[in-house]
Amino acid sequence: MKPKDVASMTKAGAAARAEALRTRIERHNYLYYVVDQPEVSDAEYDALMLELRAIEERFPELVTPDSPTQRVGGQPREGFAKIRHPLPMRSLLSIFGEDEMRRFYETCREELGREAAPLVAEPKYDGVSIEITYDDGRLVSAATRGDGVAGEDVTANVRTISEVPLRLRRDGIPVPAHLVVRGEVYMRKKEFAELNRRQEEAVEKTFANPRNAAAGSLRQLDPRITAARPLRIFFWELTAASSWRAPTQWECLEAMKALGLKTCPESTRLRTIEKAIRWHHDLEARRDDLSYEIDGCVFKVDSLADHERLGERSANPRWAVAYKFTPRQQTTVIRDIQASVGRTGAVTPVAVLEPVQIGGVTVTHVSLHNQDEIDRKDIRVGDTVLVERAGDVIPHVVQVDKEKRTGREKPYRLPSKCPVCGEPVAKPEGEAISRCTNVSCPAQLKETIKHWGSKQACDIDGLGDKIVDQLVDRGLVHDVAGLYDLTVEKVADLERMAEKSASNLVKEIAKSREATLARVILGLGIRHVGRAMAETLAGEFGALDALAAADAERLLQVPDVGPEVAAAIREWFTNEKNRRLVAKLKAHGIDPRMKKKEAAGGRLAGKTLVITGELASMSRDEAGELVRREGGRAASSVSAGTDYLVVGAKPGGTKMRAAEKHKTPILDEKAFLGLVGKGT
Repeated sequence: MKPKDVASMTKAGAAARAEALRTRIERHNYLYYVVDQPEVSDAEYDALMLELRAIEERFPELVTPDSPTQRVGGQPREGFAKIRHPLPMRSLLSIFGEDEMRRFYETCREELGREAAPLVAEPKYDGVSIEITYDDGRLVSAATRGDGVAGEDVTANVRTISEVPLRLRRDGIPVPAHLVVRGEVYMRKKEFAELNRRQEEAVEKTFANPRNAAAGSLRQLDPRITAARPLRIFFWELTAASSWRAPTQWECLEAMKALGLKTCPESTRLRTIEKAIRWHHDLEARRDDLSYEIDGCVFKVDSLADHERLGERSANPRWAVAYKFTPRQQTTVIRDIQASVGRTGAVTPVAVLEPVQIGGVTVTHVSLHNQDEIDRKDIRVGDTVLVERAGDVIPHVVQVDKEKRTGREKPYRLPSKCPVCGEPVAKPEGEAISRCTNVSCPAQLKETIKHWGSKQACDIDGLGDKIVDQLVDRGLVHDVAGLYDLTVEKVADLERMAEKSASNLVKEIAKSREATLARVILGLGIRHVGRAMAETLAGEFGALDALAAADAERLLQVPDVGPEVAAAIREWFTNEKNRRLVAKLKAHGIDPRMKKKEAAGGRLAGKTLVITGELASMSRDEAGELVRREGGRAASSVSAGTDYLVVGAKPGGTKMRAAEKHKTPILDEKAFLGLVGKGT
């Protein structure tokens, strides 16, 4: 039927024809984009699309969200809503050598009590992780990883990606009623280069690498821009949030393929560790021949039942690892070394480099960490150095090429006075880091405010470096609580700020009053308290006042809190300036509460254990994970509240003496394994 014949169609006839066309077009999309076996010419495909568009223009009420005509993108949006993941999107533990890979495999095999633990191997794509939900076979939502708990709603943008089916194939396996899948959005190398060429011609911003281009394209507020970008996808997980999934990872990949979800043809199943290591080395040798960027290999235990048995750490699963490739390295010259002041007062030497491309990224600055590191590597201004991106991400100096020295190189010493405020710089005994002694140093304040407004903390969109610099330099903000005194008029008076952007920023600041307790704790910038620890403390204490009142002994009962972390928390909350800050925040309505975590079920529910010495069957970290999986607490120090001290070989004397003092029962490894149901 031709588009001109649509005028004579009845609505019922048009509805039936439109549905038939959508089914045919989706089949051709699958053949073209997923299996690379097109059955029709481009002209025939275009004719089908033209007819479908004609029907939908004649009968707009027949347009469906999953129609192939809707891939062009809709109208621009004001911002991104949040979508909570049904299960956390955790990152993978990165490893960098054969020994670590063997150790991972042996740990899995031994804990499962098997001679072999078959693995599924996939490339580690250098793209952007995405989670997509299908209900009754139709795409209903898509979200970025975000903070792992919730991501940004990019459904409209994902609909524009041709390799993402808007409806699942129904001529393969039965379509699950509810399907949650995860994949990686990426760009092919050649298509990325072509995109940058077009950007240059249009005098638009170019992208540093394909990953940045994919991330930027996926986060466009105007889906029509996303539709014009060459985004592709590989699906790699069918999650437990689905109403059905196969019993193994390999069968999940096969099921996704049958449903029309594109999986990577490089993926394979391996039965031995030797084959896994050989596969990794082979893929590393071929990485430059692939059409897309990868930075390693992902290995997963194949059996999904074994995933449950092996469990998870706080940040990543124990049944999978990312075995990274050898980092990219390049040689360059250090032009200068400058001191940078962070939010904790740390004065860090930063090398200014002759710009160098490493793995698709231009590197111009690299941290030298501290004076001891500079002295150990004998780094000087003017030196030729070997720089690598560790894990293909963070650049660092590997070594100096001393044979290229000319005698004009200059040794470097950190300044004795802060380069920002001029106050003395001191190096606390036992620490490698030098610090500015002025707690009111503008540089510290700026970094503290940036940290408070960061995405992982209170997530104040628009609070960029230049805005923070002006707020501090003009004396408008003296601590993070001062952000909540800002008005549109004050912000609009800053350079490059108009009334609308000032209004948006003030609204974002006001919205941050609703930040969760964990985000607020993280935002306070307490030393040694990262995102995972902030979540733990929030769940343990439920309110800032309770955390502030906790003494060292109480803190040491919290999972993963050791003496150093406990001391840092106590030091922060006993500081009068910090106590005044908390009071100011509360006066501005920032005093989040959450329910304290209920005691988990399990053999160790309500029990606190401390582990000392070396265990024969597992590492101390693994023993701690086992305690937590059984509902107990794995504390770092023995106190009156400790139920058991587990003692391995070469135990610590301090913990043994504390156990004696508190009359804490002592378990050897065999008794501990019996307690958790792993005894023989």
